[in-house]
Amino acid sequence: MTYAGPIIDAHHHLWDLSLGRHRWLDPDDGSLTALGDLAYLRHSYLPADYLADVGGANLVGSVHIEAVWDRARDPVEETAWLDSLVRPRGIASRYIAYAPLAAPNAPVILAAQAAHPAVVGVRETIRWHPDPAKRWAEAGIVDQPAFRAGVAALARHNLVLELLMNPYQAAEVARLAQDFPAQTILINHCCTPNDRDAAGLARWRDGLALLAAQPNIAIKVSNFGAYSPDRSLPVLRQTVLGCIDAFGTARAMFGTDYPVARRNMTYAAMVAAFAEIITAFTPAEQRALFHDNAARFYRF
Repeated sequence: MTYAGPIIDAHHHLWDLSLGRHRWLDPDDGSLTALGDLAYLRHSYLPADYLADVGGANLVGSVHIEAVWDRARDPVEETAWLDSLVRPRGIASRYIAYAPLAAPNAPVILAAQAAHPAVVGVRETIRWHPDPAKRWAEAGIVDQPAFRAGVAALARHNLVLELLMNPYQAAEVARLAQDFPAQTILINHCCTPNDRDAAGLARWRDGLALLAAQPNIAIKVSNFGAYSPDRSLPVLRQTVLGCIDAFGTARAMFGTDYPVARRNMTYAAMVAAFAEIITAFTPAEQRALFHDNAARFYRF
Protein backbone atom coordinates (compact mmCIF):
# COMPACT_ATOMS: atom_id res chain seq x y z
CA MET A 1 0.00 0.00 0.00
CA THR A 2 1.28 3.47 -0.89
CA TYR A 3 2.04 5.55 2.17
CA ALA A 4 -0.41 8.35 2.97
CA GLY A 5 0.48 9.04 6.60
CA PRO A 6 2.20 12.00 8.25
CA ILE A 7 5.45 13.39 6.88
CA ILE A 8 8.33 15.19 8.54
CA ASP A 9 10.61 16.81 5.99
CA ALA A 10 14.03 16.30 7.54
CA HIS A 11 15.83 18.85 5.36
CA HIS A 12 14.86 22.20 3.93
CA HIS A 13 15.97 25.84 3.99
CA LEU A 14 14.46 29.30 4.40
CA TRP A 15 15.95 32.71 3.65
CA ASP A 16 15.09 36.36 3.26
CA LEU A 17 17.35 37.95 0.68
CA SER A 18 16.41 41.45 1.86
CA LEU A 19 18.57 40.78 4.94
CA GLY A 20 21.74 40.48 2.84
CA ARG A 21 22.95 37.47 4.81
CA HIS A 22 23.07 34.82 2.07
CA ARG A 23 26.01 35.99 0.02
CA TRP A 24 26.25 32.69 -1.86
CA LEU A 25 23.03 33.68 -3.66
CA ASP A 26 24.51 36.96 -4.88
CA PRO A 27 25.15 36.71 -8.65
CA ASP A 28 28.65 38.11 -8.12
CA ASP A 29 29.65 35.79 -5.27
CA GLY A 30 30.58 32.51 -6.96
CA SER A 31 31.44 30.66 -3.73
CA LEU A 32 29.16 27.70 -4.46
CA THR A 33 29.82 27.21 -8.17
CA ALA A 34 29.40 23.47 -7.69
CA LEU A 35 25.66 24.11 -7.47
CA GLY A 36 25.59 25.48 -11.01
CA ASP A 37 23.28 28.29 -12.12
CA LEU A 38 21.49 29.59 -9.01
CA ALA A 39 19.15 32.03 -10.76
CA TYR A 40 16.15 29.89 -9.80
CA LEU A 41 16.96 30.39 -6.10
CA ARG A 42 17.51 34.14 -6.11
CA HIS A 43 14.34 35.15 -4.32
CA SER A 44 13.31 35.05 -0.69
CA TYR A 45 12.01 31.69 0.46
CA LEU A 46 9.83 32.00 3.55
CA PRO A 47 7.30 29.69 5.25
CA ALA A 48 4.51 30.71 2.88
CA ASP A 49 6.71 29.87 -0.12
CA TYR A 50 7.61 26.51 1.39
CA LEU A 51 3.94 25.74 2.07
CA ALA A 52 3.09 26.58 -1.53
CA ASP A 53 5.63 23.97 -2.65
CA VAL A 54 4.40 21.42 -0.08
CA GLY A 55 0.91 21.65 -1.58
CA GLY A 56 -1.27 18.71 -0.59
CA ALA A 57 1.48 16.64 1.05
CA ASN A 58 0.59 15.45 4.55
CA LEU A 59 3.30 17.53 6.20
CA VAL A 60 3.16 17.70 10.00
CA GLY A 61 6.62 19.10 10.69
CA SER A 62 9.98 19.98 9.19
CA VAL A 63 13.62 20.56 10.06
CA HIS A 64 15.33 23.75 8.97
CA ILE A 65 18.97 23.26 7.98
CA GLU A 66 21.37 26.18 8.18
CA ALA A 67 21.39 27.98 4.85
CA VAL A 68 24.98 29.32 4.75
CA TRP A 69 24.25 32.54 6.61
CA ASP A 70 27.11 34.99 6.04
CA ARG A 71 30.08 33.24 7.65
CA ALA A 72 31.61 36.58 8.63
CA ARG A 73 28.73 37.16 11.02
CA ASP A 74 27.52 35.54 14.22
CA PRO A 75 25.73 32.30 13.18
CA VAL A 76 23.28 32.69 16.05
CA GLU A 77 21.75 35.53 14.01
CA GLU A 78 20.17 32.95 11.72
CA THR A 79 18.67 31.10 14.67
CA ALA A 80 17.20 34.29 16.13
CA TRP A 81 15.77 35.18 12.71
CA LEU A 82 14.07 31.78 12.46
CA ASP A 83 12.61 32.26 15.93
CA SER A 84 11.04 35.51 14.72
CA LEU A 85 9.09 33.86 11.88
CA VAL A 86 5.51 32.64 12.01
CA ARG A 87 5.87 28.95 11.17
CA PRO A 88 2.52 27.18 10.70
CA ARG A 89 1.97 23.41 10.37
CA GLY A 90 5.14 22.55 12.25
CA ILE A 91 7.40 24.18 9.66
CA ALA A 92 10.91 24.51 11.06
CA SER A 93 9.90 23.00 14.38
CA ARG A 94 13.55 22.07 14.77
CA TYR A 95 16.74 23.71 13.52
CA ILE A 96 20.12 22.38 12.53
CA ALA A 97 22.22 25.48 13.08
CA TYR A 98 25.78 26.36 12.17
CA ALA A 99 28.83 26.60 14.40
CA PRO A 100 32.46 26.60 13.21
CA LEU A 101 33.52 23.52 15.13
CA ALA A 102 37.25 24.04 14.57
CA ALA A 103 37.18 27.64 15.81
CA PRO A 104 38.55 28.50 19.28
CA ASN A 105 35.21 30.02 20.25
CA ALA A 106 33.17 27.00 19.11
CA PRO A 107 32.09 26.12 22.69
CA VAL A 108 30.72 29.64 23.18
CA ILE A 109 28.79 29.54 19.91
CA LEU A 110 27.45 26.06 20.64
CA ALA A 111 26.19 27.20 24.03
CA ALA A 112 24.48 30.20 22.44
CA GLN A 113 22.86 28.06 19.75
CA ALA A 114 21.72 25.44 22.25
CA ALA A 115 20.03 28.14 24.33
CA HIS A 116 17.37 28.26 21.60
CA PRO A 117 14.96 25.35 22.25
CA ALA A 118 14.43 24.55 18.56
CA VAL A 119 18.16 23.94 17.95
CA VAL A 120 18.91 20.21 18.05
CA GLY A 121 22.21 20.09 16.17
CA VAL A 122 24.75 21.78 13.93
CA ARG A 123 25.98 21.14 10.42
CA GLU A 124 29.45 21.27 8.92
CA THR A 125 30.46 21.00 5.27
CA ILE A 126 33.38 18.59 4.76
CA ARG A 127 32.71 17.73 1.11
CA TRP A 128 36.13 17.38 -0.48
CA HIS A 129 36.46 15.90 -3.97
CA PRO A 130 39.53 15.49 -6.20
CA ASP A 131 37.68 17.39 -8.92
CA PRO A 132 37.79 21.09 -7.95
CA ALA A 133 34.42 21.62 -9.63
CA LYS A 134 32.87 19.27 -7.06
CA ARG A 135 34.93 20.44 -4.08
CA TRP A 136 33.28 22.39 -1.27
CA ALA A 137 35.91 22.04 1.45
CA GLU A 138 39.53 21.20 2.10
CA ALA A 139 40.61 17.61 2.62
CA GLY A 140 40.96 15.97 6.01
CA ILE A 141 38.80 18.32 8.10
CA VAL A 142 37.36 15.54 10.24
CA ASP A 143 40.78 14.35 11.41
CA GLN A 144 41.94 17.79 12.53
CA PRO A 145 42.35 18.07 16.33
CA ALA A 146 40.53 21.41 16.45
CA PHE A 147 37.52 19.98 14.61
CA ARG A 148 37.42 16.99 16.94
CA ALA A 149 37.56 19.29 19.95
CA GLY A 150 34.44 20.99 18.58
CA VAL A 151 32.74 17.63 18.13
CA ALA A 152 33.54 16.77 21.74
CA ALA A 153 31.79 19.98 22.83
CA LEU A 154 28.52 18.92 21.16
CA ALA A 155 27.84 16.36 23.89
CA ARG A 156 27.51 19.08 26.53
CA HIS A 157 24.35 20.25 24.80
CA ASN A 158 23.02 16.95 23.40
CA LEU A 159 23.40 18.23 19.83
CA VAL A 160 23.54 16.00 16.75
CA LEU A 161 26.23 16.53 14.11
CA GLU A 162 25.13 16.79 10.49
CA LEU A 163 27.69 16.43 7.73
CA LEU A 164 27.51 17.52 4.11
CA MET A 165 29.98 15.08 2.58
CA ASN A 166 30.58 12.64 -0.21
CA PRO A 167 31.98 9.09 -0.31
CA TYR A 168 35.59 10.30 -0.22
CA GLN A 169 35.09 11.20 3.46
CA ALA A 170 33.43 7.92 4.47
CA ALA A 171 36.47 6.38 6.16
CA GLU A 172 37.30 9.47 8.22
CA VAL A 173 33.66 9.94 9.28
CA ALA A 174 33.46 6.28 10.27
CA ARG A 175 36.58 6.80 12.42
CA LEU A 176 34.98 9.86 13.97
CA ALA A 177 31.88 7.83 14.85
CA GLN A 178 34.04 5.13 16.40
CA ASP A 179 35.97 7.67 18.48
CA PHE A 180 32.76 9.44 19.62
CA PRO A 181 30.33 6.52 20.01
CA ALA A 182 27.78 8.59 21.94
CA GLN A 183 27.64 11.28 19.24
CA THR A 184 24.78 10.98 16.73
CA ILE A 185 25.93 11.81 13.20
CA LEU A 186 23.48 12.45 10.36
CA ILE A 187 24.67 12.30 6.75
CA ASN A 188 23.05 14.72 4.32
CA HIS A 189 21.79 14.06 0.79
CA CYS A 190 22.35 10.32 0.38
CA CYS A 191 26.12 10.87 0.88
CA THR A 192 26.22 12.68 -2.48
CA PRO A 193 26.48 9.98 -5.17
CA ASN A 194 27.35 12.45 -7.91
CA ASP A 195 30.09 10.33 -9.50
CA ARG A 196 27.93 8.23 -11.78
CA ASP A 197 30.46 5.97 -13.49
CA ALA A 198 30.92 2.40 -12.26
CA ALA A 199 33.87 3.32 -10.04
CA GLY A 200 32.01 6.25 -8.52
CA LEU A 201 28.92 4.24 -7.72
CA ALA A 202 31.04 1.47 -6.23
CA ARG A 203 32.83 4.06 -4.07
CA TRP A 204 29.43 5.37 -2.94
CA ARG A 205 28.13 1.91 -2.04
CA ASP A 206 31.34 1.06 -0.20
CA GLY A 207 31.15 4.39 1.62
CA LEU A 208 27.58 3.74 2.70
CA ALA A 209 28.61 0.36 4.07
CA LEU A 210 31.49 1.90 6.05
CA LEU A 211 29.22 4.55 7.53
CA ALA A 212 26.29 2.25 8.23
CA ALA A 213 28.57 -0.13 10.17
CA GLN A 214 28.69 2.55 12.87
CA PRO A 215 25.46 2.43 14.90
CA ASN A 216 25.59 6.14 15.75
CA ILE A 217 25.39 7.24 12.08
CA ALA A 218 22.11 7.73 10.19
CA ILE A 219 21.35 9.09 6.73
CA LYS A 220 18.92 11.53 5.17
CA VAL A 221 17.54 10.43 1.83
CA SER A 222 17.26 14.05 0.76
CA ASN A 223 17.34 15.61 -2.70
CA PHE A 224 17.64 12.12 -4.13
CA GLY A 225 16.85 13.38 -7.63
CA ALA A 226 19.97 15.53 -7.82
CA TYR A 227 22.52 12.97 -8.91
CA SER A 228 21.51 11.95 -12.40
CA PRO A 229 19.77 13.75 -15.29
CA ASP A 230 17.73 10.55 -15.61
CA ARG A 231 15.06 10.90 -12.91
CA SER A 232 13.10 7.85 -13.93
CA LEU A 233 11.83 5.70 -11.09
CA PRO A 234 14.44 2.94 -11.61
CA VAL A 235 17.29 5.46 -11.26
CA LEU A 236 15.72 7.14 -8.23
CA ARG A 237 15.12 3.71 -6.74
CA GLN A 238 18.83 2.93 -7.00
CA THR A 239 19.70 5.98 -4.90
CA VAL A 240 16.90 5.69 -2.36
CA LEU A 241 17.21 1.96 -1.78
CA GLY A 242 21.00 2.17 -1.77
CA CYS A 243 20.69 4.30 1.36
CA ILE A 244 17.91 2.31 2.99
CA ASP A 245 19.48 -1.07 2.25
CA ALA A 246 22.72 0.09 3.89
CA PHE A 247 21.26 1.79 6.96
CA GLY A 248 17.98 -0.06 7.41
CA THR A 249 14.57 1.45 7.94
CA ALA A 250 15.42 2.69 11.46
CA ARG A 251 18.35 4.92 10.42
CA ALA A 252 17.17 6.52 7.18
CA MET A 253 14.69 9.35 6.70
CA PHE A 254 12.98 11.37 3.99
CA GLY A 255 14.03 14.94 3.24
CA THR A 256 13.54 17.26 0.29
CA ASP A 257 16.28 19.93 0.41
CA TYR A 258 13.72 22.46 -0.80
CA PRO A 259 13.98 24.93 -2.42
CA VAL A 260 17.37 23.73 -3.73
CA ALA A 261 15.79 20.50 -5.00
CA ARG A 262 13.26 22.41 -7.09
CA ARG A 263 15.79 22.33 -9.94
CA ASN A 264 15.28 18.58 -10.16
CA MET A 265 11.80 17.63 -8.92
CA THR A 266 8.63 19.19 -7.61
CA TYR A 267 7.80 18.61 -3.95
CA ALA A 268 4.83 16.43 -4.91
CA ALA A 269 6.98 14.36 -7.25
CA MET A 270 9.56 13.76 -4.52
CA VAL A 271 6.91 12.59 -2.05
CA ALA A 272 5.23 10.39 -4.66
CA ALA A 273 8.49 8.82 -5.86
CA PHE A 274 9.71 8.08 -2.34
CA ALA A 275 6.33 6.57 -1.42
CA GLU A 276 6.35 4.39 -4.55
CA ILE A 277 9.92 3.21 -3.97
CA ILE A 278 9.23 2.08 -0.39
CA THR A 279 5.93 0.28 -1.03
CA ALA A 280 7.54 -3.12 -0.36
CA PHE A 281 8.27 -2.16 3.24
CA THR A 282 5.76 -2.72 6.03
CA PRO A 283 3.40 0.13 6.99
CA ALA A 284 5.42 0.67 10.17
CA GLU A 285 8.68 0.86 8.21
CA GLN A 286 7.17 3.31 5.72
CA ARG A 287 6.00 5.53 8.56
CA ALA A 288 9.46 5.31 10.13
CA LEU A 289 11.10 6.49 6.91
CA PHE A 290 8.63 9.33 6.31
CA HIS A 291 8.04 10.42 9.91
CA ASP A 292 9.08 8.44 12.97
CA ASN A 293 12.85 8.38 12.44
CA ALA A 294 12.98 12.14 11.95
CA ALA A 295 10.76 12.63 15.00
CA ARG A 296 13.19 10.53 17.05
CA PHE A 297 16.50 11.95 15.80
CA TYR A 298 15.29 15.56 15.96
CA ARG A 299 13.42 15.17 19.25
CA PHE A 300 9.99 16.24 18.01
